[in-house]
Amino acid sequence: MARRPESLRDHPWAGQVEVVAADAADEESLRRAMAGVDVAYYLIHALGTAGFERTDRENAERFGRAAAATGVGRLVYLGGLAPDVPAKELSPHLRSRVEVGDVLLDSGVPTAVLRAAVIIGSGSASFEMLRYLTERLPAMITPRWVDTRIQPIAIRDVLRYLVGAAGLPAEVSRSFDIGGPDVLTYRQMMHAYAVVAGLRRRIIVKVPVLTPTLSGHWVGLVTPVPNSIARPLVESLKVEVVAAEHDIADYLPDPPEGLLGFEASVELALQRIRDAQVVTRWSSASVPGAPSDPLPTDPGWAGGSLYEDLRRRPVAASPETLWQVVEGIGGDRGWYSFPLAWQVRGLLDRFVGGVGLRRGRRDPDRVYVGETIDFWRVEERDPGELLRLRAEMRLPGLAWLELGVERDASASGGPRSTYVQRALFHPRGLLGHAYWWAVAPFHGIVFGGMARNIAATAEAHERTSEHTLVAP
Repeated sequence: MARRPESLRDHPWAGQVEVVAADAADEESLRRAMAGVDVAYYLIHALGTAGFERTDRENAERFGRAAAATGVGRLVYLGGLAPDVPAKELSPHLRSRVEVGDVLLDSGVPTAVLRAAVIIGSGSASFEMLRYLTERLPAMITPRWVDTRIQPIAIRDVLRYLVGAAGLPAEVSRSFDIGGPDVLTYRQMMHAYAVVAGLRRRIIVKVPVLTPTLSGHWVGLVTPVPNSIARPLVESLKVEVVAAEHDIADYLPDPPEGLLGFEASVELALQRIRDAQVVTRWSSASVPGAPSDPLPTDPGWAGGSLYEDLRRRPVAASPETLWQVVEGIGGDRGWYSFPLAWQVRGLLDRFVGGVGLRRGRRDPDRVYVGETIDFWRVEERDPGELLRLRAEMRLPGLAWLELGVERDASASGGPRSTYVQRALFHPRGLLGHAYWWAVAPFHGIVFGGMARNIAATAEAHERTSEHTLVAP
């Protein structure tokens, strides 16, 4: 289920599932989507948006009502593990996770609430926080939560529970604590991660003066996790999250080899990242704009001003070769112009709480709609013809970068392709207009150099049999 099914079309598994359009904020669309459904999984979370507790509660209420009205046989919800303490002692994040579980349990539909702490695997915000903090900081000053006890669980075991929960008896409607075999402090997890990743032992000094808010800002600065998500997650670390029961084993017994331990879970996650086999990573977590935001395909009069920097360049290379360069842009290859300017822009974005250039790319050669490349998100991909990127850096407006490939049908011994590059900016307020005109003098260096170097790289690649692209 997706609000925009077309955003899923390039995912490797898109052809193996039926995709329906629905929005958790629209109960009628939920009822249409759930018609004829036996089991519905609730994996929706508004963390990172303003008022996420209210949004999560209302979305869950609508989902539960729609499931009951359409005769769904079971709901399965992946929530957060929380101690049995008064709600006021929990962080907003954990309090919301508990509340959503209670809402679904009260829906009248048999519900399995699976409560997990830190999930070890790419795609888990908590795991990515742990990974980036450990990899990027050989020495760090941490707050008191570094010694909070946590029971992590491997994503492999979470998936096994999720799949198995579909077959629970109809009379089973309750929450289950799920966790791996190890109970560790955050400090121990960072040390263990360093061992598995082949890093030197990390120096970790605990101090009492760092509040959860300051810690959240610090995590947001060091890692790709946005401040709006890092802060709630860090606040949740002030309480221990250890499973109080393992009743799930009465219905879904542990595998013969046992649940996967922490170090084995990390090893598996890192191996999949090294092999570029990860389907879902934190870097692809969605941070969309509002549905009402203008798009480059809108009419020129729609949405107010839309500034444009357009460049066309003939290329003595086949469209296929040029497309290979276009689709491989970003990440380790960079942006083909003035690397220092891109690095400075990334640092400035991080300074104001943005994502910077830290996210890289999932695969060095292929992209799909919805994933991220550094501080851009792939908004449109027409293989061989167009790659449209939408900026997710902090800007006083909305920005896109379009990279296009055109075939030169009239070429006879000369250029065989045309590279089309278009930078678009929709300003918000006076500051947005001022921003565009302030950076416009640098467009010739940045965007002009980018067009020249992409063309030159494609031409050089065409002249050789080497299929590994490198940035000039």
